[in-house]
Amino acid sequence: MFAAALRFGFGTASLLGAGWVLRALQGTSASLGATPAEIAPVARRSPQYRDGKFVNLEPPSGMTMDRQAQRTLLRDLANAGSSGKPPGPIPIADPPKVHPDAQTAAASWYGHSSSLIEIDGYRVLADPVWSRRCSPSRAVGPERMHEVPLLIEALPAVDAIVISHDHYDHLDIDTVIALTHSQRAPFLVPLGIGAHLRKWGIPESRIVELDWHESHRIGDLTLVCTPARHFSGRLFTRDTTLWASWVVMGPKHRAFFGGDTGYTKSFAEIGAEFGPFDLTLLPIGAYHPAFSDIHMNPEDAVRAHLDMTEGGLMMPIHWATFRLAPHPWAEPAERLVVAADAEGVRIAVPIPGGRVDGESDFDPWWRL
Repeated sequence: MFAAALRFGFGTASLLGAGWVLRALQGTSASLGATPAEIAPVARRSPQYRDGKFVNLEPPSGMTMDRQAQRTLLRDLANAGSSGKPPGPIPIADPPKVHPDAQTAAASWYGHSSSLIEIDGYRVLADPVWSRRCSPSRAVGPERMHEVPLLIEALPAVDAIVISHDHYDHLDIDTVIALTHSQRAPFLVPLGIGAHLRKWGIPESRIVELDWHESHRIGDLTLVCTPARHFSGRLFTRDTTLWASWVVMGPKHRAFFGGDTGYTKSFAEIGAEFGPFDLTLLPIGAYHPAFSDIHMNPEDAVRAHLDMTEGGLMMPIHWATFRLAPHPWAEPAERLVVAADAEGVRIAVPIPGGRVDGESDFDPWWRL
């Protein structure tokens, strides 16, 4: 239930008792990041920023703000029992595969949305979260269900680190600070998130802050900040920073990183402008009717893949690592297999630490 409070902000936290939440978060002020006042000067330059908040291109259905839907979510989480956890230890790639300078499109998955994308010899680290909990607190909050398959210090040198939005399961203070010391790459973030990084002491020279449709080049690599359908917030404030997906384009290959998003008409527009993609990384987990607008289910993800490419490979993300919704642990993967087979979509589902490319074989490893 604490996970729901973190994801939906004060509305759900009040259902649990705001006092309890505040007591659980004592001593965690640094992880909360910048205040709305510190974020606003950058945010105001965006056409997506209105009346003090960022907004989606498509109006919400109202489910995510509906108090009854939030109560249903809390009830379902409470009644889920052990179904949201794996029946046994989750396997990890042993040893994690080396990342060669291959002139292709490939990706390694480190759990949840944390991924290393390889495009034509360039490496892009996306939504890295290495902490044990995705929470502002080290004592409470969703805890990872498998070990991190690779130490941060063992990561190869990367050319860029991209962040999709500022929720704790995508932007982690300890991971960001560790990467600042172990890597030299810039952080590419949607508008407003730069304020969090500055608060944490990240040098200004390593922060690239973009609005939707803006891009940044690193050699022959182009990174484009593209729309997503989601929301943001690190506790009681909401939508003061922008959320995004990312296009990763090299001279010969291109990939799409969805981060965390609901299904949106923007996928077809992104595909028409930047596709077809050789590889898509799309979220398939943490779905529930209470947030159907801003979290895709596996069928939505297959539909999104088809909007953006023909014949490309799909790698699922945003599942199996943190329990953020009441569905059974392996259900996202099983539903993905059915949906992808029905539409003729090629999928590769790596174990944590595993690497996939255009020649990867199907392996239902989650059937423990």
